Amino acid sequence: MSAKDAGGEPLSPMSSTLRARLDVALDEIAETMVADRRDFHRYAETGWQEFRTASLIARRLKDLGLDVAVGREVVDPPTRMGLPADEVLEVGWRRAELQGGDPAFLEAVRGGFTGVVGTLSNGEGPTIGLRFDIDALDLTESRSAYHRPYREGFASINAGASHACGHDGHAAIGLGLASVLSQLRTTLRGTIRFVFQPAEEGVRGAKAMVAAGVVEGVDAMLALHLYSGWPVGQVVPGKSGFLATTKLDAFLTGEPAHAGGRPHGGRNAILAAATAVLNLHAIPRHSEGATRINVGRLVAGEGRNVIPSTAHLVLETRGVSSAVNDHMVEAANRVLEAAAAMYGCELEIRPMGAAESATSDDALAQRVTEAVDRLPGLSLRVPDQGGGSEDYTYMMRRVQEQGGLATNIGFGADLGGFGHHTATFDFDEAALPQAVRLLATAVLDLQARPVRR
Repeated sequence: MSAKDAGGEPLSPMSSTLRARLDVALDEIAETMVADRRDFHRYAETGWQEFRTASLIARRLKDLGLDVAVGREVVDPPTRMGLPADEVLEVGWRRAELQGGDPAFLEAVRGGFTGVVGTLSNGEGPTIGLRFDIDALDLTESRSAYHRPYREGFASINAGASHACGHDGHAAIGLGLASVLSQLRTTLRGTIRFVFQPAEEGVRGAKAMVAAGVVEGVDAMLALHLYSGWPVGQVVPGKSGFLATTKLDAFLTGEPAHAGGRPHGGRNAILAAATAVLNLHAIPRHSEGATRINVGRLVAGEGRNVIPSTAHLVLETRGVSSAVNDHMVEAANRVLEAAAAMYGCELEIRPMGAAESATSDDALAQRVTEAVDRLPGLSLRVPDQGGGSEDYTYMMRRVQEQGGLATNIGFGADLGGFGHHTATFDFDEAALPQAVRLLATAVLDLQARPVRR
């Protein structure tokens, strides 16, 4: 397939001189990217606790000559969702101090303000945004001898935290791209904004960064996700089909009583919770498309002979569109309220995370396709139909509302089919420089030929 722009005109390839400079820059940082990935992996930090990770990213961007904004400058305090307790955040921050976080930036990210934005500018031109998520999962990593990170000494040393979705790779790609493009700064025409986002897992972080204005004025927005199960170098230039989702915690409070001597004096939170669970899963599906609901955790009660007075449900809804997901949320709230009322319990519902539905723009995805066509080792992949969600959609939709374009790129990085969100997840590090090459090529093209709707 020949590379052509959205209007069918032939695309002028990158000059041989610029291509050679890009190759040299990539060769220089290849080992550094692997080292960065393994460092982030070893010191895995979960959502809103990426203190060490964020401070080191900010330091690297500053040293590369970028303008750097961190903490409350790029994260809107009241818009954060699913924030850990203050004492948990403080423990994580002090751990980051001990594990080598950069002191110049640690204070700015304290308290769960772990976003970083680096800006690289050179004269008039379009503003290109790039998003990289940086958080790990609440998961204990495998200690099997067959698990490469453990075998080679870079498995997570932080209990209950593991990079089991490739965000350590995304952070390394972001730093690698910043290094390459800073070396090519004189060739740029416009502004590049590197957005390092916390708390993607649980879809908690993007909304607060959007509210802080990090994508205002962006003409074209790109994100890239590494995928196990896809051969290295296979690319989906414009992923779509993300389900809108809402994450909720529900707390039911009743009244304890002696289960044998005075059962009528209690208000049973377990019965309210059980009634809610059964009826939440019985919510009718929507005619306009796919819906999901799941109660993933229920913790309740005090003891064998006590009428249970407390229950905590962890649940989520999803929908093919934001409107359909809103329908599911409203239905879930009604079910929870009715179940609480049946058993005389008090109810508190807390929003813990959310993402919208969004569609990648064809015109921008086509530019990524053109870059794939020109680069060795890369090939196009037929998009998979998924049922997942991604809070980068908040950034996509905000850019699109302003008249800009956005796309989400899938990039193959398989290393034996280790599944995402599992204790044995790993990916092929050969994908790191390939991903940087693709993004750099796309960015340079977009600055030379601004994309239009």
